[in-house]
Amino acid sequence: MRPALEVADIFRRHGDAFRATQGDRLSRDQRRVMAAIEACRTATLGGHVEQCDDCGMVRVAYNSCRDRHCPKCQGLARAQWLADRQAELLPVPYFHVVFTVPAPIAAIALQNKAVVYDILLKAAAETIRVIGADPQHLGAETGMISVLHTWGQTLTHHPHAHCIVPGGGLAPDGSWVGCRPNFFLPVHVLSQLYRRLFLERLQAAFDRKELVFFGNLAPFMERAALARHLDSMRNVEWVVYAKRPFGGPQQVLEYLGRYTHRVAIANSRLLECENGNVSFRWKDYRADNTSKVMTLTADEFIRRFLLHVLPKGFRRIRHFGFLANACRAAKLPRIRAALQAPEPAPAVAPANYRERYEILTGHRIDLCPICGGCMVEIGLWPRSPSHRRTAPRCDTS
Repeated sequence: MRPALEVADIFRRHGDAFRATQGDRLSRDQRRVMAAIEACRTATLGGHVEQCDDCGMVRVAYNSCRDRHCPKCQGLARAQWLADRQAELLPVPYFHVVFTVPAPIAAIALQNKAVVYDILLKAAAETIRVIGADPQHLGAETGMISVLHTWGQTLTHHPHAHCIVPGGGLAPDGSWVGCRPNFFLPVHVLSQLYRRLFLERLQAAFDRKELVFFGNLAPFMERAALARHLDSMRNVEWVVYAKRPFGGPQQVLEYLGRYTHRVAIANSRLLECENGNVSFRWKDYRADNTSKVMTLTADEFIRRFLLHVLPKGFRRIRHFGFLANACRAAKLPRIRAALQAPEPAPAVAPANYRERYEILTGHRIDLCPICGGCMVEIGLWPRSPSHRRTAPRCDTS
């Protein structure tokens, strides 16, 4: 069922005025995302015409924009990703570790998204790898899935990495080394190494001329000014915290399903868009997770949403250690052998898109909403001519 209010509705009502007032301050990526969300599942992107082979009912199914920032386009991608991960789960405890950055570093990240977000994910992974390999802790190779989030509950800029880590590692002799019950690695040790690795990599990026600064950060174009700023960050606490371990592998999948393909705000949180204002629900973690309502002007809502547009091609979900793409096919069988765990059953290949959708979601999209008959494609609905060249790649997911 379509929510009463969607991000797309807000963009369609107020997007043109927002673009006009922002001018060159809007990046090409931000404009592209706005256009994709506005066009998603409308006649603009075209679609196909279906007819029920029983009662004759005809409908048009419009194409999706498939943009990763669109709240409507994450369902099938999430289901497929989770199905792929199902075969990689191990019968061990899993831990959830979150790496954050101080606000002054977040400000640098906002002006250098691709570089600093990459540093965040890699520094977090290297921290867990190094501490996990230390014989005083695990003395083994760890693996992890990391997911970049850049938002807080009120859409402010708050970059952080969620890391899902199996509780143990692969020892040099091929055995599995499990961690202590309900304890993975000491967070104060993780925090200190993470801070050092992050700041070293940030300074190195500046030396390679990969960082740019403007506005109130323009003085950091001078190396000495940036060095002083980074030195001050060495005396600030970098928050790394571990959440309660998962109850089992299935809980890991349920958690990942909520986090991996999340966008800055879900349509279900939107309440009202009236008189130039947008109201939405948010959760106040500092007040015992109390649910509250925030109202912003439409322009401010759109501005905050667009803060979280990622650079084109940036990978926000990454795998490291024995879960890395290059080595998990070889190492996961070794780990299962050490754990005496069976190999997963091979996945069933769907015959077509509709069968794939049913396998992944448990729902059929070829049923007639009137009589329950089978909907058969009888033709195509063409894209709007003005969008044939500029609209994003799409399908009916």
